[in-house]
Amino acid sequence: MSETFGDFEGLLKRALAPVDPPEDLAARMESTLAELTTLAQDELESWELSTMRDPRNWVRPVAAVAVGTTAGAALVLLRVRQQHRRRSSRASDPLDFAERTLRSVADETRRILDR
Repeated sequence: MSETFGDFEGLLKRALAPVDPPEDLAARMESTLAELTTLAQDELESWELSTMRDPRNWVRPVAAVAVGTTAGAALVLLRVRQQHRRRSSRASDPLDFAERTLRSVADETRRILDR
């Protein structure tokens, strides 16, 4: 009976071993999120206000806003997270680090919205 549990524990350890993500994962995620944000912006730009009188036409713009907002926020967080070590090494205290992080979030948000 203890042999079965020992083998079971070994199987669990192998199954739950950490797996390193691919090296290009961050770049692929960033390009995908940027593309989703751009597609959502294009979708919203193509809609005319005159067609918005009918509530049945609201689905695509609402979906574009949801996708664009989510992808844009994830893109900002991804880019800010990539700069984390540089900000933490330059910061003199936790308050300075928080200010630098908020400034970085604002800068990245402006960069995405200016597109």
